[in-house]
Amino acid sequence: MAAAIRHDWQHDELQALFDLPFPELLFRAAAVHREHFDPSQVQVSTLLSVKTGGCPEDCAYCPQAQRYSTGVNAQKLMETDAVLAKARQAKAAGASRFCMGAAWRSPKDRDIPKVAAMIAGVKALGLETCATLGMLSGEQARALKDAGLDYYNHNLDTAPDYYDSIIHTRQYQDRLDTLEHVRDAGLKTCCGGIVGMGETRAQRVGLLLALATLPAHPDSVPINKLVQVAGTPLHGSAELDPFEFVRMIAVARIAMPRSMVRLSAGREAMSDELQALCFVAGANSIFYGDKLLTTGNPESERDLALFARLGLQPMAVQVDAEGHDHGGTVHADISADGPGCGCAHAA
Repeated sequence: MAAAIRHDWQHDELQALFDLPFPELLFRAAAVHREHFDPSQVQVSTLLSVKTGGCPEDCAYCPQAQRYSTGVNAQKLMETDAVLAKARQAKAAGASRFCMGAAWRSPKDRDIPKVAAMIAGVKALGLETCATLGMLSGEQARALKDAGLDYYNHNLDTAPDYYDSIIHTRQYQDRLDTLEHVRDAGLKTCCGGIVGMGETRAQRVGLLLALATLPAHPDSVPINKLVQVAGTPLHGSAELDPFEFVRMIAVARIAMPRSMVRLSAGREAMSDELQALCFVAGANSIFYGDKLLTTGNPESERDLALFARLGLQPMAVQVDAEGHDHGGTVHADISADGPGCGCAHAA
């Protein structure tokens, strides 16, 4: 019998998992994974920016912050017709979910009807809808839900006690408040964070603790490895031990058994062997394509070759009796609001 889903994890429990001998941790995580998923199937998502750059936030990792000189130029929000053209292309390529994002701190009320029109148009094409727009009020979340939105992206980024070392333009509670508004509106959540930003193992534990003790586990938990971009304050940071990244995946899988644990930013620099370890540890979702927002991603051919070598296959869409999607063939996640709010640290 599968273990009960818990929301009462304690820091020392998750720390003890992190501290296990590596083979034992992978064994436990793989066992939990098999209780809830087919380990040979991986959800495949694609990512495209619809509104890039010009963000007023000061997230130390993000090249889309307007205060940093990173070569990312601010762009206006795409027109609805252009977004729908991209959605049609995604559907023709086999997509089942389409996520729209904007590099905003938070949308203005006047922006909501424009985004709502995009959501309604994408929904009319028969695609699931996803958005990442920054912080939301309760009224804004309900308006997006009424327009047909299914999923909302909003990351916690890091542990509460390390947050002030990375971001000063919003508070941790602001993120929690947005997630509450999203849940209250009946939307599903995609929420994770970034590792390799100079945090300690205890702070990585703290991030997973914050995620695993939310009132509802996120439907998708993106684990991002910092992509260092020249011009951002974190450029030049010490690289995270690859085995520590695998430990993060494994503990996320154990703590949130039914969530999709997504390998997000940083895969371009990962060896095939490291990615294979992540799949063994319970990762079952990746971003697919040559680019994530403004940073690179493994070429599609490399991913297909890796899947073939490992005997993996894209996860088929599974819809339960209530109509909830639990996977996807090729999910088109079109997001633009970097790792602070978006589904991936890919800005």
